[in-house]
Amino acid sequence: MANIAVQRIKREFKEVLKSEETSKNQIKVDLVDENFTELKGEIAGPPDTPYEGGRFQLEIKIPETYPFNPPKVRFITKIWHPNISSVTGAICLDILKDQWAAAMTLRTVLLSLQALMAAAEPDDPQDAVVANQYKQNPEMFKQTAKLWSHVYAGAPVSSPEYTCKIDKLCAMGFEKNAVIVALSSKSWDVETATELLLNN
Repeated sequence: MANIAVQRIKREFKEVLKSEETSKNQIKVDLVDENFTELKGEIAGPPDTPYEGGRFQLEIKIPETYPFNPPKVRFITKIWHPNISSVTGAICLDILKDQWAAAMTLRTVLLSLQALMAAAEPDDPQDAVVANQYKQNPEMFKQTAKLWSHVYAGAPVSSPEYTCKIDKLCAMGFEKNAVIVALSSKSWDVETATELLLNN
């Protein structure tokens, strides 16, 4: 990796570790390898959102051309959010694409992602199914996002009604992750979710 990128990311890594803002917002970053090309981030679900109480892991890959190109970031922890793929964890955020500026830092990226969790942009979605639910049925979206946060990110338990539907389909022999995805994308209708599972 280019020297400029290594020096810069080392400095930014320390900045995140020392920053009061990141520690107050419960944002962490760890090294995955010693040459600073891959980092692991962790963001706490923001308060007063369906993600509250959850811990969300991020994969952060630093390109050779950093800081002139943005880091490649994706959610490792599964999340139900219009701007984050529920399948791959890919993120739709302008500063990770065409709005990146070399003056931005790792801290900016992590704080922006936490802000995105609190303020979704359903008109610029990464996951159309989630965005549709967010717009058409906000309460169902909130309950679904809470359930995903509980199951995948360790947030407090959510809707007993949804949990009951998951248990019902798991008892039929379907795998839990597949059941959660099917129910979430089929508006928690057990019948259509079952059809989807049988056809996959």
